Order: sequence, then structure tokens, then C-alpha cells
Amino acid sequence: MQFPITPLLADIRDSLSAQSRLVLEAPPGAGKTTQVPLALLDQAWLGGDKILMLEPRRIAARAAAQFMSRQLGEEVGQTVGYRIRFESKVSAATRIEVVTEGILTRLIQDDPELTGIGAILFDEFHERHLAGDLGVALALDVQATLRPELRIVVMSATLDGERIAQWLDAPRISSPGRSFPVRVEYPPARTQENVEHQLARVARQALEESDGDVLAFLPGRREIARTEAVLAQTLQDDHVEVVALHGELSLAEQQAALSPAEPGMRRIVLATNVAESSVTLPGIRSVVDSGLAREPCFDPNSGFTRLETVNISQASADQRAGRAGRVAEGTAYRLWPQSKRLDAARTAEIAQAELSGLALELAAWGITADSRNDLPWLDAPPAGALAQARELLVVLGALDAGGRITALGRRMLELGATPRLGAAALRAPQELHALVADLLALMEARSPLRGEQARSDDFRARVTALHAWRDRRTAGARGGADAGALAAIEQASKGWRRRLDVRTAASGVPDSHAVGDLLLHAYPDRVARRDDNNPLRYTLANGRGARLHESTALLGEPWLVALDLRFEARDSLILAAAPLDPRVLECDYAMQFRRERTLRWNDERHAVEAFEEQRYSAIVLSRRSVPVQPEDALPALLAAVRAKGLDVLPWSENARRLRARMQALRAWMPELGLPDVADEALLATLESWLAPYLNGKWRLDALATEELSQALAALFDYEQRRLLDAQAPESLTVPSGMARRIEYVAGEPPVLAVKLQELFGLADTPRVGGGRIPVTLHLLSPAGRPIQVTQDLKGFWERTYPEVKKELKGRYPRHPWPDDPWSATPTHRAKPRGT
Repeated sequence: MQFPITPLLADIRDSLSAQSRLVLEAPPGAGKTTQVPLALLDQAWLGGDKILMLEPRRIAARAAAQFMSRQLGEEVGQTVGYRIRFESKVSAATRIEVVTEGILTRLIQDDPELTGIGAILFDEFHERHLAGDLGVALALDVQATLRPELRIVVMSATLDGERIAQWLDAPRISSPGRSFPVRVEYPPARTQENVEHQLARVARQALEESDGDVLAFLPGRREIARTEAVLAQTLQDDHVEVVALHGELSLAEQQAALSPAEPGMRRIVLATNVAESSVTLPGIRSVVDSGLAREPCFDPNSGFTRLETVNISQASADQRAGRAGRVAEGTAYRLWPQSKRLDAARTAEIAQAELSGLALELAAWGITADSRNDLPWLDAPPAGALAQARELLVVLGALDAGGRITALGRRMLELGATPRLGAAALRAPQELHALVADLLALMEARSPLRGEQARSDDFRARVTALHAWRDRRTAGARGGADAGALAAIEQASKGWRRRLDVRTAASGVPDSHAVGDLLLHAYPDRVARRDDNNPLRYTLANGRGARLHESTALLGEPWLVALDLRFEARDSLILAAAPLDPRVLECDYAMQFRRERTLRWNDERHAVEAFEEQRYSAIVLSRRSVPVQPEDALPALLAAVRAKGLDVLPWSENARRLRARMQALRAWMPELGLPDVADEALLATLESWLAPYLNGKWRLDALATEELSQALAALFDYEQRRLLDAQAPESLTVPSGMARRIEYVAGEPPVLAVKLQELFGLADTPRVGGGRIPVTLHLLSPAGRPIQVTQDLKGFWERTYPEVKKELKGRYPRHPWPDDPWSATPTHRAKPRGT
């Protein structure tokens, strides 16, 4: 069978014979996934070793192994096999092993030399899953240190090949693929039409306008089910079959979706982005694209990773559209406005994921926060998110205080669960491992509850539904759960039971606290205690607030472990939780319980208060008032000043003027090196200049204004104070012999307000700051009213004074208005009577 990639297979073999790395770009349908591994089997450099090929999804891994096996005329598990989570089909004869991305990490951690493996092929690398990025980085490290002959091939349909090639220092080979023209249309939505109804309508339109099958992309299983329901009501054609394709289907259901339609039948395949690449759907002539995908997004505020519906990238949109042109000309219908601009490529998961699993893998590889060595990343993990992940691992017991992996951490990696769930599983008593298996499966799946039950925030309802279905093979006691979802959860639970060496499944209704008592070991930072004054409000162990919704099923529970939260500005909303027994906390987390003395600032009293508190982490269990010790009060007083600002201090008017003069002179004459008395500087140095005057006090109003003035003045030594008085004087003596105060305002020239008659005989404007800064004169009438503002006194006498004299002489006849102000006698008084 010929594929577009076939003419390039010789070049691929030659390149890998000469060099150990290669970047292969080939669009969907080129055949890279199934033809490249087979083409490398007989290479001399492989020496009979295995080829590992990584796929980002289980559906793709199974499909690729099955297709290659059929080409060889064999069953899966012979020359070609696959290994995915909880499922494996390999044998001693297997030479090509298709695995999901996380499997490679386990292989490398267990055997860093990768004994018996000669080549690793990373398929669909453009999806940039976290496990894929880690796998390539580890493989490159192994190649650089232990296995220089190991071949590494990075393959993708849409990636920045040049950047990848530079990162790997590898050649690039590109395949043109095989594609027919695809017409792209943008059918608008109708008024108040949701995405499921719009997609169903456009899918029916696609059936009418073209031959062949229709592939429709939706973000998730929920939207697929809704669209199936719409099509069941509106599709009037017995020769059209509606098929779902997503990762939660059974193996038989997935194989049915990937098989051709029966003769005379057409299909509408409703798929998530699992159909975007790596799997081949025969007979597709039309694609209907919602433009949406569901991806994990980590919320650092809540500490949870949530599946969010997001817009796809332009690269994904192009790849989806290309599915319509695999066998003939086709049409892609995009359910978003043509004017809408999409991001060019998908954001790497490493940039937005919760990184505790990655941090644990790095620690197992010998890389800690203090390590000088690191992996050769394409995009390094964000430092803040990685530090947060390491802190969590210390709390869970997976890392020690130095960031090194513990025995418990290694057992977590062997188990294969996330660090949180691994901690819960491995700290559970043996007799509860069957229940633990159910909890692991339920925590990793979306809620199976439906209808009114779907709104329940009590996680135990999910356990009850699973056990009811398992015991009676029903959808739950009253049909409040999805039987298909429960079946998928049961399959996952079986896998966990095998790993936990449990032979019998759990059944019945667990003890009321059993679920919470087990899961608190996964979320010790999400333990929550009810507020004494508000039964819907809780305090979390990390100090944040949380609340239950009004129709909660958990009302009245004093202690909860919050399993899912939606972050909100004030109190996060608890979406799922389970009650727990606080005695388990006291037993298993005794170190988190402590009795300590705490200080609190009382705004109303402007005073420090002291309490003795019993706490679990940040949750206050009890509190009693105790006397404030002087050594305790000082830090609290300084903290209050920092929090509220310097205006909370009892500044006198003299102290404010002194500070203004200090700031002004520092700005005018920086060469003097005077202390900085701006707000930021004073707040940063409270311990040095204010603390001595607060020592022994426990109220701010106990600080006298004179003490505060002394504290400020003490910042300048004797020589600096002398310079201050000389260059930024508090007042100036004017020609009348009177001392008039200068007003200083930061960033503005100093101001001297003085009656005009007091300046007779003064030709030039007074200056301060070493003669650099002219004083702004506010010239006043005899009644103290402003006449003129100027920094040019000489110009005033020459140009403005004659007009002022003419205007004011009649109004103030008892005051002197000489024709020659230069030689007149200055005075602050009126003329004597009779003159």
C-alpha cells in the first residue's frame, strides 16, 4: 500500500543511519504514524532492539497498533503491540510498542539506560502535552549521558519545525501529505441557537450538500450526548447513523466508530479532538467544527485543575478541516464568525498545568530546586508554578524539606496516580483499599450524576451511585446517574484494584466519614471548618474562605474536605466535598495542630491585642485573650503603621513642616547625601527611627507628638541640621525686620507670603537651597489679600508696581505707596495718624 510518506522512507532511514535525531513533519493522512516504525524495523543501528512510539491518546495508540498489525498480517501483541493505562497487549516477540506518553516516563525512571530500546518516536508532538514534553526532555538527557546511539524522532502534523529542529540540533524532513481541496464555509448561528442545535442543523446540511460521511467536532462527551439527542429528534433518514467518538468509550465502541459504515449507510461521527489526529476515519467528506475543545487548566488561586472549554488554535482548525479532504474534495463548516481570529498554535500544557506530578518526576530523576543540572526543555516549566508544586509535595510527604524524593514519593510514582491521590491511596489502611480504588476512579472522572442529583455537592453521592450500580447493575437507586459513565468509572476502578492488589470491589454505603477521612490525605490544605456564626461559610486550612451554595446537601457538617472549588474574589464556592472526622486529623496530622500566641491590631482601639490560639494549620479552633507583652507589641505597632501609612501617626504641624524642609533640601542639593524622608523610605526603615520611641507602648496614641518630632529630627545629625537651617530655613527675615515663614511643598518651589510694604528696598527675589531655588513670593495687600505671585521681584517693581499703586492707594490711604519703592523704608505698619 502506498502512502504519501512512502517516497520519504528511504530518506528517513538514511538520516537516522547518519544521525541520532530527526524532526519529521507530515500532515494527517501522510502515513507517518504507521509507516515510519515499520520502515525502521530492519535497520542495522536498531540491532534487534524495540521501537517505542508515543501517542498522546489511548484511542490513537490502539488504532495505530491494530493498523500496523493488519499490515503485517498478525494479531496485535505480536510484532506490534501497545501499552496504555490499565491495558497492555505485548509479548516477547513485540518489536514495535505503541504507548501513551506517560508510559515512557515510567520506563525511563525504572531503567534509565532503556535497555532493549533502540528508538523512540514522539508522534503528534504538536499537541504539547506535559507528559510528551517531559518524555522528550528525559530521552534527550538519557541520549546525552547514557545512550548516545539511541534514536529520537519527533513527528507532527503541525509544529514549528524550524524551532524544534534547532532545539534538537536535528535535520528536518517534510512530507507533502495527500489532500484534496477543502472548501471552508462559515454558516451563522440562528437567534438563540446553542452550539448543539447549530451543529446538528449544519450536519444535516452537510449530508444534503455532499456525499460521504460527516465528522463533527465538539468539546466533550456532554455536548456529544446533547447533539445526539437533537439529531435523534430531527434526523429523518433511516440510512444515517449517528456515532460518538471520545476517550471514555469502551474498546468495542471505539473500534466501531473507527470502522467503515455498513453498505448503504452514511454516518455522522460526533467526536472530541481525539479525532483531530492519529486516527483515521474512513469515508469523511464533510467536517463540522464547533471551534471548541476541552482542556485542563490549572487555577493557582484554588489549587485545582479544571477542564475548561476553550477556543481551538488556528493550527487545530486547519487540521480538523483537512479531515474533509482525505479521500476527495470536501467541505469544512466552521461554527464561528469568519472575522474571528484564533491563536496560531496551542499553548504548551507545561505553561498552564499544575506541576506536582512533574516536580515529583524531576525529584526522582535527581533534579531539585537547588540542583544545578536541569533537563533540555523546549519550554521550561514556569518557576513559580514549579515552586508551588514542590511545596505541595513536601506537605504530602513525597519530598523532604530539602526537596529530595522520599520513600512515599517513590511509591506514589509506582502507583501512577497524581501525587495528591497517590498520597490518599498509600496512606489508607489495607481494608479500605477497595474503596480507595473507587475514589481514585471517581476523582479522575467527571461526575456520573445526572438530573437534580448532578447539583449535589456531596461527593459521597457519587460513591453511592457507583456502588448501587455495581451491586444491582442499575443506574442508581432512582436513575440519578449515567450508566455509561458508571461503567467507564468501574473499568478504571478495576485497574486501580489490580494496582492496589485488591480482589473484591467495595459495595454498599460507606461509613459517613470514610470518604472524607481517606481523601483528606490528598487535600490536607483543603480541610475546612464551619464558621460558628454562618453555617454556609467555612475556613480552609490554607487560610482562605469557602462557602456552600444555598441548596447544599452538606448543611450542618462541622468539618469537610473540599474536593473541588470554584475560585471567587471573597469566598470560593465548594462544588464537591465530603465530611471528615476531626479525630483523623489529630491522629494523622498532629504536627499541624499547635497552640500559639498571636497578635492582632484593633482598628477601633488603635491598639495591639494578644490572644492564645489553638490552630489546625490556619484554622482557629479556640481563642482566648491574654495580656500584651511589650516585646510583642512593638512588631504589631510597626506592622500597623506599614499597613495604614504614616498618616496614622500623631504628626504636629511643626513636624510636618520640618519633614517638608528635609525633603526639599534633599531634592535641591543631592550632593549633601541627606537622609530620605519620603513615605516609602520612612515606612521601610521604621525599625531604625520610630521603633525606639514606640518601645514599651501598645497603643499608637500613646506616642506623643513631641516624641514623633524628636524621632524625625534625629534622622539628621548636627551638621545636617545646620545645613537644613541655612539652606532651607523655616523663615526669612524680610526688609521690615519681621521673620516670615516659608511654606515647603514636595516637588514645588518654596512659598513666602508677605505684605508688599515689607519688601520696599529689596531688589532681588530671595533664594534658598544654596542660592539655586528662587522663593515664590505671594505679595499681599495691607489687608493680607493676594496682589501678585512672582519669582521676579525686580520685574514686579519695574513693571507691575505702578499699576498696583494706582489701584490700591485709594483703597489703603493709611499705608505708604511711594513712587520709588527701591529707596522707600520697608514697614509692616500703617502710617501714623496725621501723616
